[in-house]
Amino acid sequence: MSLRAGLREEAVLLDLVRTVDLLSRPFVQLFKAEGLSGTQYNVLRILRGARGAGLTCGEIAGRMLTRDPDITRLLDRMEQRGLVARSREERDRRVVLTRITENGLEVVGRLDEPVREAHRKLLGHMGAERLAALSELLSACREGLN
Repeated sequence: MSLRAGLREEAVLLDLVRTVDLLSRPFVQLFKAEGLSGTQYNVLRILRGARGAGLTCGEIAGRMLTRDPDITRLLDRMEQRGLVARSREERDRRVVLTRITENGLEVVGRLDEPVREAHRKLLGHMGAERLAALSELLSACREGLN
């Protein structure tokens, strides 16, 4: 690999990091207004998507956008706030399922429109074709990492 190629890769990586930081800022503020972190919001969306079925810690962790090394403590804090509830499975008492509560549904529901609006403000100017191309490039980048 030439030095020039390495510099190009470094420049692209730095561009990605800067872009993620800029794109994340509005969401940090939205979630903070509800007393949530981005990770907690992600858990609420995952559990809402499970439609009351309940998920194990491992299933939640596998669906997270970002890795959280201590999902159990995260769920502990969310349970203390009444956003989620955990219970043992009757068929296998070793299995603990987490479900979103009514309070959790209300919180994540209040964020739906502000989050959609933030998506539009942040990326709407790019247009469908450029967004599709960007999504394809980012997907190709992730494929190389798996």
